[in-house]
Amino acid sequence: MSETMTVGDAVAVFLERCGVERAFGVISIHNMPILDALLRRKQICFVPARSEGGAVNMADGYARVSGGLGVAFSSTGTAAGNACGALVEAATAGTPLLHVTGQIDTPHLDRGRGYLHEARDQLGMLGAVGKGAFRVAAPEAVSATLREAALAAMTPPTGPVSVEIPVDVQAAAAGADLALDPLPVEPRRAHDDEIDQLAQRLHGCGRVMLWLGGGTRGLEAEVERLAGLGLGIVTSVQGRGVDGRCAGRSLGAFNLQPPVEAFYATCDAMIVVGSRLRSNETLNYSLNLPRPLFQVDVDPAAENRSYRVDHFVCGDACGVLDGLARRLEQSDFRPDPGFGRDLREAREAAERGLRAMLGPYEIMLDAVCAAGDAWWIRDITLSNTMWGNRLPALDGSRKGVHAAGGGIGQGLPMAIGASLAARDLPSPGPDKVLLLAGDGGFAVTIGELATAVQENADVVILLMNDGGYGVIRNIQDARYGGRRAYADILAPDFGALCGAYGISHRAVQNLSGLGEILREAMAASGPEVIEIDMAAVGDFARPFAGPPARHDGESGR
Repeated sequence: MSETMTVGDAVAVFLERCGVERAFGVISIHNMPILDALLRRKQICFVPARSEGGAVNMADGYARVSGGLGVAFSSTGTAAGNACGALVEAATAGTPLLHVTGQIDTPHLDRGRGYLHEARDQLGMLGAVGKGAFRVAAPEAVSATLREAALAAMTPPTGPVSVEIPVDVQAAAAGADLALDPLPVEPRRAHDDEIDQLAQRLHGCGRVMLWLGGGTRGLEAEVERLAGLGLGIVTSVQGRGVDGRCAGRSLGAFNLQPPVEAFYATCDAMIVVGSRLRSNETLNYSLNLPRPLFQVDVDPAAENRSYRVDHFVCGDACGVLDGLARRLEQSDFRPDPGFGRDLREAREAAERGLRAMLGPYEIMLDAVCAAGDAWWIRDITLSNTMWGNRLPALDGSRKGVHAAGGGIGQGLPMAIGASLAARDLPSPGPDKVLLLAGDGGFAVTIGELATAVQENADVVILLMNDGGYGVIRNIQDARYGGRRAYADILAPDFGALCGAYGISHRAVQNLSGLGEILREAMAASGPEVIEIDMAAVGDFARPFAGPPARHDGESGR
C-alpha cells in the first residue's frame, strides 16, 4: 500500500475487495474524503439519492436482488438519524448491508459542544436500529474495524451494520500495513447428531411440511430436492420464490388461510427453517401448526421464541437441508400417496378465497400475472396486503422485495436499488422492475423519483391512488364506529408531477384495458407511472381492516 493512502482510500479499496460495484448515499462535508476516493478510483459507481433513508433503502433493495453486500453512505447527526428507519427495515429483512457514516472531527467528538452535525450517542442510536455499530477511532484502526463490521453484516443471521468515521480520520494517512481483504464468512454448521435426530423423528411420517422463511433465500436447489422426496412446502412472505421449482408441491405463501390451517391438521410434522413465524403470518402466534414441530435456525436464540418446538437444530439452513435430504434418501422415508393431492386442493381453495375478496381488482391481478418476467417490489399498501404479498407467483427467491418491517414509503427507493442490481447482475434476468405502491406511502419518498430519472431506472410503478390511507379508513370503520380522521391527505397531481420529471404517466379509471397499458410500459425504457384511480374502479369485495387475528381464544403455541 502507498504511504499516501488516506483512510478514505482504504474504505474504497476495502469495498472493492468485498465485490461492491455500486453504492448509494448523500454527499456531505462529513463524508467527502471517502466519496472523493470513490470518484478518483473509479471502481465503484456511486448513486446520489435524495435522502439518507432513501439511500439505505436503495442499498437494501440492491442487496436483496443481487445477493451481495449493500452499501450506503450518510453524513453525521441528523443525516445518520434520517437513515435509521431504513436500517430498521434492513434489519427486519435480514439484509447484509454496510452503512458508512461520517462523524465530526475527533477533538470535538463526544464533548456536547453543539458542534455542527453533532448528535449525542450517534453510535448507540445506530447500534440500536441495526445489527451493530462501530467507530474508526484512529487511522490505524481502519482495517480491523471495517473487516469486523463487514463480517458482522454478512454472518447469518445477516443484517445492517453501521461504521462511523470522523472526518479528520477519513482525511488522514492510513499507513502502509493495511489488511483490507474481507474476512471469510464461515457458515455455522449444525452438529450431525442434531440432523440425525431430526431425520429419525420423521420416521413413519408420510405428511411432512417445510415452512421456509427469509433465511432460506437462495436455496432453491435444496428445497427442490426435499420436495422431490415428498415433503410439502409453504413459505413466509419473506421466503417467497424459494419454492419456484416446486410447482404442484407447494402452498406458496398461503400460510394462514382457513383451508391451509385445516390441511395442517392432517399433517404428521412440520419443520420451520429460517423463519421467525412472525405475528402477521401466524394469527398473532395462534395459528395451529402441525405437531411435532421442528425448527432449524442459524440463531440459537430463535429456539422457542415464537412457538414451542419439539426439536431445534442450530445451523446454516443450506447445510441442514442438504444433510436432511441425504439422510432421507438413505432411509425408508415414504410420503403418503394422497399428500400431494390434498396439498394442491388446499392451495387452490386458499387462492379462490383470496380472489373472491378482490372484486374488480382481480382483473388487475391477472394483468400483472400476464405482464411477463419482472422483479416484483411492493410497498406497504392496501393492494399489496390484499394480493401482492401472495400473488403473483415468483420463480426465484430474489425475484421479490417487500417492506418487511411494515413501514410505508420504502418501496420506491427499494425498487430503484433492485433495478440497478438487475442491471449489474452477470447472468441474464428480467429487465424490468414492477413496483406496487399506494399514494400515501409514495408521498413519503416521492423525491426519489428524481433519482429514478437520473439513473434511468427501469421501474414500472403501479400507483394505487385511493386519496389517502385506505387501510386506516377501514380500521376506523371496523373498530372506531366509522369515525374517520387524519386518513385523507392532500396529494399532488401525479400526472403533472411526472411531467415535471419527464416521466411517462398513464391514468387508469377502468381496469379492462390495464393489460395493454402494462405491456406498453414494460416495453419502454426508464421509469413509468401507471396511476390507478381506485375511486373510479371501485371497492374490494371485502375490506381489509388490519392483519388477520384469531378471535376464538385458541392458541397454536
